[in-house]
Amino acid sequence: MESLASARKEEIDMQEAADTGQVFNYLTQPEVRFLDAAAARLIPADDLGPGAKEAGVSTYIDRQLNSVWGSHGRNYRQGPWPEGTPYQGFQSRLTPREIYRAGIREINVHCLKQYQKAFEFLAPGEQDAVLKELEGGRIELSSVSAKLFFGLLLRNTMEGFFADPIYGGNRDKIGWKLVGFPGVPPSNYNDLIDEHNVLYRVEPVSILDIQQGRAQLDAQGLPKHKRLKETE
Repeated sequence: MESLASARKEEIDMQEAADTGQVFNYLTQPEVRFLDAAAARLIPADDLGPGAKEAGVSTYIDRQLNSVWGSHGRNYRQGPWPEGTPYQGFQSRLTPREIYRAGIREINVHCLKQYQKAFEFLAPGEQDAVLKELEGGRIELSSVSAKLFFGLLLRNTMEGFFADPIYGGNRDKIGWKLVGFPGVPPSNYNDLIDEHNVLYRVEPVSILDIQQGRAQLDAQGLPKHKRLKETE
């Protein structure tokens, strides 16, 4: 019976991945749902535009976790592991993959005890309360520091919202459009250097746009930016 239940769960997870059109290489579907819910509270959609969930931050995080960074394949990992200062950077014996897997599982255990629901099913106000407790280190997780988990989650959410879409996040260049970032420098950037305090409103161009042939390039391979009208 247990093997049948496990097979059924795997089938449901695969169907959910197919329904969303996203393929995740490391994260499970319950982990993706947790990250979608958390990202939607850290950078929510509002009247200024879509938020981190819509930007595909969970896809960005999954790709990072499935990379060498996720396994700390290039990091020294022999210890010792004393508690570091804020200025000493990452000090955990756990890899980012392990932090996410253990952290999400244990936060959901906390939510089930506190609210009788997993994090993804909590009301927005309850999700905000859990995130604030994680940020302040007021939730006791057995495998990982709550503050460490929250710090990693927040940093990766911001990265996924603003990084080039080639890394899986910033879908439709949502983050760049929000702040007016033009992306890859244009072919005529030398002509623009002396234009101080002049609003530069263009359709952003990403590395992914260039790779996929969606950007018009000059002879040097630099993009030609398309100016936006004032009403756009």
